[in-house]
Amino acid sequence: MQLNAQTALVSNKSLWTGRILSVLVVLFLVFDSFGKFVKPIQVVEGSVRLGVPISLSVTIGTVLLVCTILYAIPRSAFLGAILLTGYLGGAVAIQLRVGSPMFETIFPVIFGVLIWAGLFLRDARLRSLILHRS
Repeated sequence: MQLNAQTALVSNKSLWTGRILSVLVVLFLVFDSFGKFVKPIQVVEGSVRLGVPISLSVTIGTVLLVCTILYAIPRSAFLGAILLTGYLGGAVAIQLRVGSPMFETIFPVIFGVLIWAGLFLRDARLRSLILHRS
């Protein structure tokens, strides 16, 4: 009986850690997508440096916002995580193409790990799939 109580406690901690991690990720991505709509000077300078036309900023922001919303909704979180992984893969490719510093290049990878870690901790089905438990 005590083992079940410890397992439930660990699951509860994992669940809340995953939720908190996911909320932080969602907040950052929503902030990033709105930056693409508002186009502050940092977004304009970044677009120019990366060779991305500023006219695509709203489209990119919309794609990011839709993927983030899908990730935030529990029923579609897995799809959202897959789409965000693709989005972040594109960010890595662009950073590599222009020869950005190492941190700017691996930051999207780190963020992708955070996306999947949050989902892994809050979704028992994904944990079961990855860990091969029934």
